[in-house]
Amino acid sequence: MKLDVLVAEIGSTTTVLSAFTSSDSDFRLIGQSESSTTVSDGDVTIGINAALDSLKDTLAERKLDWDTLLACSSAAGGLKMTVHGLVYDMTVRAAKEAALGAGGVIKHVTAGKLGKSDIERILEIQPKLILLAGGVDYGESDTVLFNSNVVARLDIDAPVIFAGNCAVASEAEVILRSSSKDVYVRENVYPRIDDLNVEPTREVIRQVFSEHIIKAPGMEKIYSVVDREVIPTPAAVMIATELLSDRFGDVMMVDIGGATTDVDSVTDGDPEIQAKLISPEPRSKRTVEGDLGVYINARHVADSIGRSELAKEFDMLDELMTNVSPFPGSDRQSAFVSRLASHCLEMAVRRHAGRIRRVFGSTGRIDVAEGKDLTAVKMIVGTGGILARSNGSWELLRRVKTYRRRFPQELLPNHDIQLAIDREYIAAACGVLSMLDKEAATRTLASALEIV
Repeated sequence: MKLDVLVAEIGSTTTVLSAFTSSDSDFRLIGQSESSTTVSDGDVTIGINAALDSLKDTLAERKLDWDTLLACSSAAGGLKMTVHGLVYDMTVRAAKEAALGAGGVIKHVTAGKLGKSDIERILEIQPKLILLAGGVDYGESDTVLFNSNVVARLDIDAPVIFAGNCAVASEAEVILRSSSKDVYVRENVYPRIDDLNVEPTREVIRQVFSEHIIKAPGMEKIYSVVDREVIPTPAAVMIATELLSDRFGDVMMVDIGGATTDVDSVTDGDPEIQAKLISPEPRSKRTVEGDLGVYINARHVADSIGRSELAKEFDMLDELMTNVSPFPGSDRQSAFVSRLASHCLEMAVRRHAGRIRRVFGSTGRIDVAEGKDLTAVKMIVGTGGILARSNGSWELLRRVKTYRRRFPQELLPNHDIQLAIDREYIAAACGVLSMLDKEAATRTLASALEIV
């Protein structure tokens, strides 16, 4: 059997393989399979080949051929980064937005000049990428140059992105290259007050991931099987969310996983609220809540809800906690996992959103807005895990419609938001497919959504 495209989504525990045929208008999913990711075996291609064997069984084919094999990955710990800027609420936050939107896993953030404890922390982390920012264009430059000298002296074989004050970009590049590090200079992430410019840095982070992923244990052979650059899975999901925004307007995508709950949104927000914002927000925003997951972090989520509250809803709570699993063995276990997922969904969306805050100024009390405005979002899409595959998906998503009423000071979606589910679990795959044909990938993802 001849396939046009295979897309491998290489996760930390499982590898999902999606098979597509293509036409002039879109890609058509004809089969999916999965296997365990084999990074720990020292060769991720073993898991890809196992998924391929499973796909042959699914399609009842003894032999499969294909034109193109693409991949995204969050295996091998993802793209571990540290981010360093001047003022936390300005350049540091802009740099964080760039890193998260590209799929970076931020392990340490600093504001101001790097001190001894910061250096020790960076050396302990051993990041795969360092992002330096700081100063608006033609503004303060001492801090970012000081930090460039510090990073140049670090005994770490990691590339460095400089995305700070353009007036000293050339000088910083010379300093950093003196240590034989790979250096990428991009436009300032915060060139002017209240102006974010994160996309050039996001693009280079994805590029760095593609170039350096072969250094990760178990990933060395990845380019022996794929035909294009490998991009971070979180970046693929962000791209997919942006594809949907081209079709449906302002959108948000949520993935409740076993360890984290991820939220991606593409919206400029309501113009009236934008006028009240005290600092800018990117149109495309990603947040990762590392404490909100329904399996690995189940105990933490239960503590957040309150064990006493859960005990009122579920008998033999300790037994349920012990047996929590991605594959619930009873209706009671399924109900318990759904309860945890409901809390993850609510907390992740609320953390992603901004809020209205009342302050007192020279003219009296005024309302200001801070954070991401989700009030203009027209559609929320559930993907991955429990939101894509469980019978209670719709019940979970419908609860988003109640958030604005329950938390009126927070900039949450309105009650009339449209709901959709990525039942075929192809959001990340379509983000990857957009490298071949953006319009076809958009049509494929949009047509695959189950919408109410």
